[in-house]
Amino acid sequence: MPELVAVEAALRRLERVVVAFSGGADSAFLAWVAHNTPGVEATAVTAVSPSLAGAERADCEALAREWGLHWRTVATTELDDDVYVANDGDRCGRCKSALMDALDPLAAGATIVLGVNVDDLGDYRPGQAVAAGRGAVFPLVEAGFTKADVREWSRRLGLRTWDKPAAACLSSRVPYGTAVTVTVLSRVERAEAGLHALGFRALRVRHYGDTARIEVPVEDLAAVVDRREAVVSAVRSAGYAYVTLDLEGLRSGNLNQAITVSRS
Repeated sequence: MPELVAVEAALRRLERVVVAFSGGADSAFLAWVAHNTPGVEATAVTAVSPSLAGAERADCEALAREWGLHWRTVATTELDDDVYVANDGDRCGRCKSALMDALDPLAAGATIVLGVNVDDLGDYRPGQAVAAGRGAVFPLVEAGFTKADVREWSRRLGLRTWDKPAAACLSSRVPYGTAVTVTVLSRVERAEAGLHALGFRALRVRHYGDTARIEVPVEDLAAVVDRREAVVSAVRSAGYAYVTLDLEGLRSGNLNQAITVSRS
């Protein structure tokens, strides 16, 4: 397993950084390390838009307060982009472009850093190329950190995000070709919040018009069935007419399969 000093060294070479801070395990770890590395001036910035769940924004604020981070928010305007809204497969790239547009004025000579890890390089994530092309740096990749490494070092450091389930933006719940709108994102957010309230930590609610497709880890499938009435009620309260359970379980980024197949 790579050493923590490898991440610290990558950050120290940059001296001044703006960390894109979504509150997930990777960006939280990177923000904490940057804040606590001597010789590094770090600001953590959370991009706020309808694609960020309100609970995630609140957790970013809580983490910043707990860890003493230099933190602020910035509004992003990806939903003003017709190409992003059309959701034709380049949504992630357009989102990262909007993020860089918002972060660039704040950087003022600093380097924008993202919590991309080595495992992320194998998935279809066009946003990474867009961010890198505009000068963003991935210190975790430079240090050779995988997702498992991030979680293990976070555990060792006592960071409560060490076992936080991956969340991703709400737009990732919308199949390519289906328009991304505030109404759709709000419906997904409410449905997922209802399931979180029932005690399910790791989950996705995929949006298919009036139908919600729930994904949870395979080991939680039985619990969803056992609590069928409460689950159905929570999801229907968000505006869905039909509630389905994906028996293959939770697969982060599985909607990317459609893009991968179409381009192969």
